[in-house]
Amino acid sequence: MPTEAKIRLLVADDQEMVRQGVRALLAGTEIKVVAEVATGQAAVKHTMETELDIVLLDVRMPDGDGLAALGRIKLDKPELPVLLFSAFDNPASVARAIALGASGFLLKGCTRDELISAIRVCASGENVWSREKLRSVSGALRTPRLANNLEISLSEREGEVLRQMTHGLTNKQIAQAMNISYETVKEHVQHVLRKIGLTDRTQAAVWAVRNELV
Repeated sequence: MPTEAKIRLLVADDQEMVRQGVRALLAGTEIKVVAEVATGQAAVKHTMETELDIVLLDVRMPDGDGLAALGRIKLDKPELPVLLFSAFDNPASVARAIALGASGFLLKGCTRDELISAIRVCASGENVWSREKLRSVSGALRTPRLANNLEISLSEREGEVLRQMTHGLTNKQIAQAMNISYETVKEHVQHVLRKIGLTDRTQAAVWAVRNELV
C-alpha cells in the first residue's frame, strides 16, 4: 500500500507546551510538523526558506505578532494557506485575519478532530471560515475605502493607538502598552473613529489594513 502524502506544517507559537501539544495531537496522521518557531519574525523567515503546505500561526507572539507575520507571508507567498490559532476570539483580530487573507481562525480550545480537519481543509486550498465567524465581522468587512484618505490626518499618538487596536488590544491594554492613562486612550480612540468616519474598532482595524497603515 503506498505511503500517504504528507501535509508539511509549520507551527508558530511562543509557548513550547502548545507547540509540543500540536505535534502530539497530529501524531499518526498524514500531517507532519516540519518546523516549530516561537516568534512572528521566525515564522516569516521559515516560510521563505522551507517547503510548506500550510502554516499554523499564533496571533499573539513576541518579535512581530501573528497578524503582522500573516501580512508579510501573504505578500511573498499569497497562495500559502495560513491558519490563525488563538486563545482569544477577538472580533478585531478575526476581521484583520480575514482582510489579510488567512484561511481560517481556530481557537486553542478546539478538539483534536477540529484541528486536524481544519489543517486538511486549508492545506487543500479551501478555507474554514464559519458563517457565524463571517457574520460577526461582516459589517467591518463591507466597510468601503474612503474617497480621499490623503485628507485624513492622524497624530503620531492616534496612529499608534490605531495600530494597537488592529492587534485586538482593549483600551486598558493599550494604556499599559503605551504607558498612558485609560481616559487618554479612550479619547484617542474616539478621535480616530471620528476622523476616519467609522463607528467601531473592528471596522477601524479593517480600514487600517486596507489602507496599509499596519
